[in-house]
Amino acid sequence: MYENHLLLQALRDPQSSTSFTFNEWRFCIPLARRVKVLARLYCLLETHGLLEAVCEEVRNQLAAAHVTASHNEREVRWEVNRLERVLGHLDTPIVLLKGSAYLLSGLPPSRGRLYNDVDVLVPKAKLNLVESALLDAGWEALKLDGYDQRYYRTWMHELPPMRHRERGTVLDVHHAILPETGRVHPDSRLLLESALDLKGSRFKVLAPADMVLHSAAHMFQDGELAGSLRDLTDLDDLLRYFGDQEDFWDGLVPRAKLLELSRPLFYALRYANQLLETPVPEPVREAARAAGQPPAPILRLMDSLVRRALMLGPPDQVKLSGNLARLLLYIRSHWLRMPPLLLAQHLLRKALPRREPPPT
Repeated sequence: MYENHLLLQALRDPQSSTSFTFNEWRFCIPLARRVKVLARLYCLLETHGLLEAVCEEVRNQLAAAHVTASHNEREVRWEVNRLERVLGHLDTPIVLLKGSAYLLSGLPPSRGRLYNDVDVLVPKAKLNLVESALLDAGWEALKLDGYDQRYYRTWMHELPPMRHRERGTVLDVHHAILPETGRVHPDSRLLLESALDLKGSRFKVLAPADMVLHSAAHMFQDGELAGSLRDLTDLDDLLRYFGDQEDFWDGLVPRAKLLELSRPLFYALRYANQLLETPVPEPVREAARAAGQPPAPILRLMDSLVRRALMLGPPDQVKLSGNLARLLLYIRSHWLRMPPLLLAQHLLRKALPRREPPPT
């Protein structure tokens, strides 16, 4: 897994990448593109004044990725602007989540980031109000059958994904950050009450500790981890940035306990520190271990699976062990998302062939 270590090295220490050979870049660039950090590499090299130190062909590929990311960023800004026109007048708090929150807050994870959709959090009691406003403004549910609609509306933490019929953009409207059928249940009221006003907007963003914990929950509680190196770099950026703020570290583990997210936080701190050398104060690491470390056999298994799942090689060189790790983590994510009987029913239902509606 030689090429994977090169990418980690470049992310941790951009200066080191200036000594990469052309063949080493040939390994590194496809992997970085695949796990969505290629434009991030451009931004790191630009920030450190190192772009001219890499060969022209590499620089051109990095620059092309940056152009794509910049275009994507403009699309997200415009989409949030459109959403604010539709939802901003409603009598409900609306909190931007994940990528759009990083971007509109000007946080470090937004540098060179690619965005798939826009995510918002609203009180569960206001879901119908928000959905109605979106439907009136040209949003519509993606074509899902009756079972999928019930799956989202009854068991999950969000409405079925919505797409704008003209712009084709995708929106996820959440009422919680983890599924209602899951093993842990962070209290959305606490998140909404602590949310911060976004300057120049009617929307809000999560408080610093909650933003970190949501990222950790998304990656290590509800996620499958395949190709999630980008998400780990998000955590690295957030921890480095908020870590300079007074009282951030002191409040992080207690907040995780309150929100039932001690285990995801433990994993987030562990792997960010091990793989990206994220600085975490030792007292915080100790407190996170005491609050969220799993039994030793599970931890050894997770250490092995996470490294293999995150470290994806080039498409033609994916290792069997990596595929197996991603499969096991996929199973784990569903096990955490649903109780056994419901999970069995769901997997059986998804495995059955679906009848297509007759042509009209």
